[in-house]
Amino acid sequence: MAYGQKILKGDAYKRAAIKRRHIRIRKHINGTAERPRLVVTRSNRHIVAQVIDDIKGHTLASASTLDTTIRGAEGDKSAQAKQVGALVAERAKAAGVEAVVFDRGGNQYAGRIAALADAAREAGLKF
Repeated sequence: MAYGQKILKGDAYKRAAIKRRHIRIRKHINGTAERPRLVVTRSNRHIVAQVIDDIKGHTLASASTLDTTIRGAEGDKSAQAKQVGALVAERAKAAGVEAVVFDRGGNQYAGRIAALADAAREAGLKF
């Protein structure tokens, strides 16, 4: 199997598949000072978005469902992901970022990942 993964079952197989996709994506995606990388990390309960300049190795802006502005928010996880997307876009614009490269972190572009990306686009961040 590719990338030295053993044959796994259930949840372990799912995590391994996400890891394989993430490695494959990161071969082609790189953040620069002009277009930093918008990284999305998703768990079962929370979602985190960071805008990273890979050349300097600095995080320019970040937002998550653990932020105090979003933590007690109403709605399902997709609604919270929309709030995170809008917040990270707002913070990125404040840091002087106009356009980003989207890194979905090996997750499929659906559900919460798509909701976050759509909200960031609506807030004015260009992909």
